Amino acid sequence: MAEARAAKGRGGMAGGVQEGPCWVSLMVREPARAREFYGGLFGWEYADGPHQLGPYTRALLDGRAVAGLGQLPTGTGLPVAWTTYFGTRDVNALAAAVHACGGTVGVGPLDSPGAGRLALASDPGGATFGLWQPAEHAGFAVTGVPGAHSWSELLTCDTASVAPFYRAVLGFGARQDGPDHLTFTRDGHPVAAALGVGRSRARERGAGWLACFETADVSEACARVVALGGQVVEEPAEGSRGRTATVADPEGAVFALVRTEAARG
Repeated sequence: MAEARAAKGRGGMAGGVQEGPCWVSLMVREPARAREFYGGLFGWEYADGPHQLGPYTRALLDGRAVAGLGQLPTGTGLPVAWTTYFGTRDVNALAAAVHACGGTVGVGPLDSPGAGRLALASDPGGATFGLWQPAEHAGFAVTGVPGAHSWSELLTCDTASVAPFYRAVLGFGARQDGPDHLTFTRDGHPVAAALGVGRSRARERGAGWLACFETADVSEACARVVALGGQVVEEPAEGSRGRTATVADPEGAVFALVRTEAARG
């Protein structure tokens, strides 16, 4: 098992933005069903989160916060999806930068009293992500172990069109790792990735940030996904960061299961 990585030990905030994703959150129509699914898949337990913006719980792995689950407001027509958040000292300034660089701010900035301040934004390719200014809730308490967030990857039409946006807004460098495949970096360290999936696939599924969760055995976890009412979208295969599969929960929220090379070691 890979050694747990505490969020506070990953370098903190540099240039107003954390080195990489600071939190992932899922908005669903049936929270009780989602809690049962992810509890069965990852062993998560749950604690009430801030309710000022609607019903919300924090998923805990061995008592440490790893993700959030909230309820979609009725009648909004919003998709059930995982959102990757990036931390900042000043969410207002970052939201302004999103606008200035051709992106869109769809929600906020607004306060989640006692927890932090947030905004939901989209890049010029339409991929949604969150901005989080922490107060009491700092984000991940642990990453990189089975049942916790491991990585986030941007799936977009082509990486060349969005890399300048993330460089300007979040301060990410970009290392070319293959045809239309980038690794985003902060101070030379990898923090996330971007994969150009082509216009036809992007039209089919929409551009978006894919949340990846560590698991001890990708194939076994895929079997559990199906047994719990989800589906396998892309079968397990070796990828740039290890063995990976793309799956969906019972409401259709897509995420990835990964056994990284670091965890194997």
